[in-house]
Amino acid sequence: MALKNYQYNKILREYDTRQLKNKHTLDIRTEEVYRVIPELKEIDDAVVTCAVESARLLLTGDDKPLSALRKMTEEASGKRAALLVKHGYPFDYLQPTYHCPDCKDTGYIGNEKCHCFKQAIVDIVYSQSNIKTAIMRENFNTFSCDYYSEDYVDPSTKMSPRENIKKVLEVCWNYINHFDEEYNNLLLYGNTGVGKTFLANCIAKELLDRAHTVIYLTAFQLFDILEKNKFGKGEDSFEFQNQFDYILDCDLLIIDDLGTELNNSFINVQLYLCINERFLRQKSTIISTNLSLDNINTLYSERVFSRIASNYSLLKIAGEDIRLKKLF
Repeated sequence: MALKNYQYNKILREYDTRQLKNKHTLDIRTEEVYRVIPELKEIDDAVVTCAVESARLLLTGDDKPLSALRKMTEEASGKRAALLVKHGYPFDYLQPTYHCPDCKDTGYIGNEKCHCFKQAIVDIVYSQSNIKTAIMRENFNTFSCDYYSEDYVDPSTKMSPRENIKKVLEVCWNYINHFDEEYNNLLLYGNTGVGKTFLANCIAKELLDRAHTVIYLTAFQLFDILEKNKFGKGEDSFEFQNQFDYILDCDLLIIDDLGTELNNSFINVQLYLCINERFLRQKSTIISTNLSLDNINTLYSERVFSRIASNYSLLKIAGEDIRLKKLF
C-alpha cells in the first residue's frame, strides 16, 4: 500500500527507536552481568580475540582458523548459558530482545515487509487508534459471562443467554485457534448492547497478537471509503484505491454495526463486491449487526444474503443490554 513520505518515515523512525531501545537494554544487562560474573567477560573477550585473529589470517588466504573459531564459539555459548543459570539469570538473558522476533524489529523479512510493518501501515492509513485503545479494555481477559442471564430460555436459541454465550465463545476460540488452517467468517447478530462489538474486539486482539493484519471499520466508515474509491478524483482517488485494496487483502476485516448506514442500491452493490471478493481470496471477515437474519434478507440484495448465509458462521447473541445493566 502506498504511503505518503511522512507516514513511511514515521514507521521507519519507530523501528529505529525499537532497535535503539533493544540495544540499550542489552548493554545494561551485559554491564550488570559482567559485574556479577567476571568470568563471563573473560570468555567473551577470548572469543573476540580469536575472531579478530581469524579475520587477520583470512586476509592472508588461510581459512583453517574458521573451524577452530566455530568450535570455540559453540563451547563459549554453552559456558555462558551455564554461568548465567548458575547465578540465577535466565540462560538467554544476554540474547537480544525484540518487539517482533520474526523480523528482529527491522520491519522486513528478506525483501518482504513483515506482518508488523503491514499492520503499522493499517494503523496509520485507517486511523486504527480507536481499536488499539478498545482492545486494551475489551478482550477475553475482561469478558464476563456474568452479564448474561441463566434465568430464562431464549426462544430463538433454545438456551439461556449464558448457555448461549458460552457456546458462542467456544466457536470464537475455535475460529481463532484454526484461523490459519480453516477459512471461515462470522456473523455476530443480536439486540443492541449484548456484546457483539466487545466480542469482535476480543477476536481482533487475539489475532493481532498472533501476527495477523486486522482492519476494523464501522459500516459507515467502510462505505465512506468504498464511495470515495468509486467517485474520488486525482490524488485522493489514488489514496482511496490503496485503502480499498488493503480492505480486500488484509487477514481479517471487521465490519461493525452493519445496518446503521444509509442503505441504497450502491451500498448493496459495494457490500457484495467487498464480501464476495474477500471470499474469492479466502480472506476472513467478521460482521456484527443489530439486524435479524430476516432484516438482512429484506434490506440487502439476495446475493448479499446468500453469500452471508452460506459462507458465515451465524452466531446469535441473546440477552439484555449490558450497558444498561452496568448502570444499575
